[in-house]
Amino acid sequence: MTAITIRPISPSDAGEVLTLQRAAFVSEAQIYADPDQPPLTQSLPELEAELRTAKGVVAVLDGRIVGALRAREGDGLLQIGRIAVAPDVQGEGIGTRLLDAIEDDTDCEEAELFTGSLSEANIALYESCGYRETERIDQGDGTAQVFMRKRLR
Repeated sequence: MTAITIRPISPSDAGEVLTLQRAAFVSEAQIYADPDQPPLTQSLPELEAELRTAKGVVAVLDGRIVGALRAREGDGLLQIGRIAVAPDVQGEGIGTRLLDAIEDDTDCEEAELFTGSLSEANIALYESCGYRETERIDQGDGTAQVFMRKRLR
């Protein structure tokens, strides 16, 4: 595999990031039997607006965005969301590199992210990166949102 470059996300990335996000979250929709998940229904104008204020990074391979992550900072907490890696390069360490990059680019003392309780691969990835479960919120359908945190400083 050619070298992957990690760089800051920008509003001009919106179209490619939206395509990537949709491709990456199809497997999550299948796990939860829910095609209406926000990463799949977000519109291009919504994403463009988000990227004007969100912090984030993308992974680029041969000129193609193959990974993206967005985050917000506030009160010493880095809230990480919408981690997406192209299906054809999942398992290559891109998610870990995205997390490392955003964690290195903040002064926040702690980082938080969440995933669904059925998303075992996501939970395993986050645990391998040092995140620990802090809360589960029952969704009333046999699943839960799993919140995880990591001390950064």
